[in-house]
Amino acid sequence: MRIVVILLLLLILLSLGSALTFLFRDRGKGTERTVRALTFRVGLSIGLFLLLMIGYGTGLIQTRL
Repeated sequence: MRIVVILLLLLILLSLGSALTFLFRDRGKGTERTVRALTFRVGLSIGLFLLLMIGYGTGLIQTRL
């Protein structure tokens, strides 16, 4: 579970970096690639959130007190 979470976080950062690269390369002319990369990042973030909630709900993820 820990590896999947770390992998998703790395994919989110990679998508954010690619959106920034597309934004600078296109210089505002065509923002379709930037929007697509940011949409992918949002989808990954929502997926990560749901994965964490399901993991906590099923007991795969436990809190330490």
